[in-house]
Amino acid sequence: MRAHEAGALHAEGYGGPPIWLPHPVDVMELLPELWSATVARDPAGRLTVGGVDVVSLAAEVGTAAYVLDEEDFRMRCRAYREEFTGPFERIGGADVFYAGKAFLCTAVARWVAQEGLNLDVCTGGELAVAQRAQFPAERIGLHGNNKSVAEIEQALTYGVGRVVVDSLDEVERVAAAAARLGVVAPVMIRVTVGVEAHTHEFIATGHEDQKFGFSLQSGAAAAAAEAILRHRDVLDLRGLHSHIGSQIFDTSGFELSARRLVLLHAQICRRHGIRMPEIDLGGGFGIAYTSQHTPLDPAHLGNQLAQIVEREFATIAPDLTHWPRVSIEPGRAIVGPSTFTLYEVGTIKDVDLGDGHSRTYVSVDGGMSDNIRPALYEADYSCTLASRSSAAPPRLSRVVGRHCESGDVVVMDEYLPADLRLGDLIAVPATGAYCRSLSSQYNHTPRPPVVSVRDGVVTTLLRRETIEDLLALDVG
Repeated sequence: MRAHEAGALHAEGYGGPPIWLPHPVDVMELLPELWSATVARDPAGRLTVGGVDVVSLAAEVGTAAYVLDEEDFRMRCRAYREEFTGPFERIGGADVFYAGKAFLCTAVARWVAQEGLNLDVCTGGELAVAQRAQFPAERIGLHGNNKSVAEIEQALTYGVGRVVVDSLDEVERVAAAAARLGVVAPVMIRVTVGVEAHTHEFIATGHEDQKFGFSLQSGAAAAAAEAILRHRDVLDLRGLHSHIGSQIFDTSGFELSARRLVLLHAQICRRHGIRMPEIDLGGGFGIAYTSQHTPLDPAHLGNQLAQIVEREFATIAPDLTHWPRVSIEPGRAIVGPSTFTLYEVGTIKDVDLGDGHSRTYVSVDGGMSDNIRPALYEADYSCTLASRSSAAPPRLSRVVGRHCESGDVVVMDEYLPADLRLGDLIAVPATGAYCRSLSSQYNHTPRPPVVSVRDGVVTTLLRRETIEDLLALDVG
């Protein structure tokens, strides 16, 4: 980050591109690692997805719009299921949990079920979507650091496969709900393993000083197991769960977290004479938002994590006769790359920064209401001209939204053609995760639709909100 005590305008290199952004030879080139599998350009330079060009798509559904490549989504589901099933077969098996919080709607829940993945939900609302899709209850896990009694009862009534408990208060809350309903609740313990993931502070969840889970170091996780086992009549302790963060690009953090989790697993089993049949390593695997990101492929992750788990159990717990089934949670890695957001250019403004520097601001018909991540996490994104070809030279640009905030930035730095004009379409890749799910109605802006494309067919998954929708909530 460039800094100067007199302010950003005085920083060395201000107005220039970031170090990781190269000057393109061809400003129209699509980097394959940033786009879903069926995205290409037609002879007119128009972006296509699933056999549909975005000019036709925009005419049909309008802009801004989230565009989901269904074939790519399903392909990523299959890749994670297959690449983790094989390596883990010899050590108890593996389950892959799709992150409902990344993006969830009824159709996506059905796709996840059809592709053989499990589903992680964090609220009663996400669980309601799963129920509407008739997602198999035993393949659902309920997370959350402050689940309400109603949400717990909703989950237990539906028969979810696991409730990941996050506090001693919640242990008692789940036990009481199970007793009232006359069921035995399957529970896992969320363990804070004390591992610092190399990611943004707000999405690092394995360190001690944060709201999630029971601390391993302080003994709170072991105490949680004892509290659960005091309710053996209504609580079934299935195992341990950890999550060290999101947007992670290497497996070193998982090696340390697995070692600590396996050690605690073995200690609890030995001390209480029980068998816990599950262990969850979390996930949060990184994706490419720009050319600076180098994500690991599912095959590499599956082999690496299987080797880690096998080595740690063989070293720490060779006396255990049954190794637990392992769960992993890819997080954004499935839906994130499967979607791009399509915008229309509304205003182009060149701003003189002094000292020979200028910046081109490109305003689009969306912004922080449909993608809060740049403002929230300083997240970088890429983009491309999507509606036509251009032979114009590259021009460093900043794509901004239409909201009344100076921090309403969609793409901080990107090279776009110098002949960009009003009415052009711009596509921003890798917006499938935590964009629609974190969207808002800021400035009373209706949220964009989510449409899927497959084999030339466009399907609306979530319709565009309208002003009438907004006013319908205003009962004053």
